[in-house]
Amino acid sequence: MIEIVRYNPDYKEIWNEFVESSKNGTFLFNRNYMDYHNDRFNDNSYLIYKKGKLYSLLPANRKEEILYSHQGLTYGGLVMNDKCSAEGILDVFDALMEELRTIGIKKMVYKPVPHIYHRIPSQEDLYALFRHNAKLIVRNISSTIRLDSLINFSTLRKRMVKKAQKENLIFSQSFEFDSFWKILEDNLKSTYDAKPVHSIEEFKRLAQAFPKNIKLWVATSSDSDNRENKMLAGVLCYYSETAVHTQYISASPEGKRSGAVDLIIYSLIEQENRDNRGELSWLDLGTSNEDGGRYLNESLIYQKQGFGGRAICYDTYEIDL
Repeated sequence: MIEIVRYNPDYKEIWNEFVESSKNGTFLFNRNYMDYHNDRFNDNSYLIYKKGKLYSLLPANRKEEILYSHQGLTYGGLVMNDKCSAEGILDVFDALMEELRTIGIKKMVYKPVPHIYHRIPSQEDLYALFRHNAKLIVRNISSTIRLDSLINFSTLRKRMVKKAQKENLIFSQSFEFDSFWKILEDNLKSTYDAKPVHSIEEFKRLAQAFPKNIKLWVATSSDSDNRENKMLAGVLCYYSETAVHTQYISASPEGKRSGAVDLIIYSLIEQENRDNRGELSWLDLGTSNEDGGRYLNESLIYQKQGFGGRAICYDTYEIDL
């Protein structure tokens, strides 16, 4: 009744069509997004059929004897259609475990799609994980704002928004990815001695491929002498059907002093509530953890909570086969 088929490029169109119509898939599972870094991962994704009809997908990669719910993606797990049921996904897990044992996999690491990205409830896989004695190994907190039930900004965040407005900073969409990347790289280097996950060349290609899903919002200084305005901060957003995720947030030293990020987040909330009329439900400001969730960056989450963000969890599970 369940057939497990290994993905290859011949299935690309079928795969992408299923993601588009799924109840919990986002554009991150589109092969045009997934495959931008296929040189770094040994893709071991699956199409899963039930009674001859495509029932679910599993974006995954293999490393030695471990199958990972794709390491190149923020989240993963089974991508399911509206027909997926609790008992059906139990059957899928049973068949998948058998297939993985057959090819020599000893362990599966699984990252379910957080519920804020579900078009309709899609946690059948969490129950199946429980039934297969999965162990929670990572739990990261992401600060998330429900757009139709806002929590007031903190006094500090309100003050910084007013400061940005007083200094006449301008909120707008930008296509100047190079300017933002310079701010991002400098900030990550000075603060964390780190680099962005993506290169600027990769990100330009992704933004060109997904213009409706990847947008850069910036705050620039107002210039009374009619010279080119200077970018002070940017928030690079990933848009799915139900949520906006802030993939990268960064400001220059001048931008930090002037409240540039505060203005962008405030303006984004105002804009989404005005323009989308409830179609988008969530603004996900991202995680604030290191070391698999065991370390909480309190200064980072303090800022996000100041915008009204409250916790949802990005979990990772492990199943021994």
